[in-house]
Amino acid sequence: MEAINILYDSGLNRPLVIEKPDMCPLCHNGIDPIAISAFCNNKKWNKDDCLQVVYRCTKKECRNIFISYYSAKDYGCGSFEYKHSKPINKKEQNFTDVIKGLSPNFCLIYNQSHSAEQDGLAEICGVGYRKALEFLVKDYLIKKNPEKEEEVKAKLLGSCISEYITSENIKKIARRAVWLGNDETHYVRKWEGKDLHDLKRLIDITIYWMEAEKLTEEAETEMPDGI
Repeated sequence: MEAINILYDSGLNRPLVIEKPDMCPLCHNGIDPIAISAFCNNKKWNKDDCLQVVYRCTKKECRNIFISYYSAKDYGCGSFEYKHSKPINKKEQNFTDVIKGLSPNFCLIYNQSHSAEQDGLAEICGVGYRKALEFLVKDYLIKKNPEKEEEVKAKLLGSCISEYITSENIKKIARRAVWLGNDETHYVRKWEGKDLHDLKRLIDITIYWMEAEKLTEEAETEMPDGI
């Protein structure tokens, strides 16, 4: 932290110590950015963009300008809390060829949700992750049970997991991912101690077990017993 001169819309100019972002939103490197200018709109003291600070990235390969936004901790705008920085050079989540081949729609929906999350739209991206999970699980089941495609498409996701998934590892984790995914769509949350990070972690574990199962099947086909 360091003192930054902040210009208020009242004309006051005073130095304040504020928390600086520790990562550039454009190159995604850890940095100690250089503050160029800062302006506080007192009339927006209860908004998340009350204070706007212009920074420059210190990485030689970047050195781009970005703006960080802060909310006021008090009515007098004498202290601030860091919220986010923009613009963002968004990252895509990379998936293995196994998952891309299994469910291209899952990869697409997941990355659209990831894009919304990077834009700070935390209240809606969880719904997208829940939809991505449904495509992942149902595409997985349809690949394994093509004769039951219409049944899988029509059933609720929870029922599909309970009735059709034979792998206990996938079943246990996918079921819990659905619980948290459903929380993202409901007015009242059931799992108060869990958040978006936990949902994404469970999706990652579900992917892990699906990949492991597929790779095991391929290894057994390539190297059958008894040879």
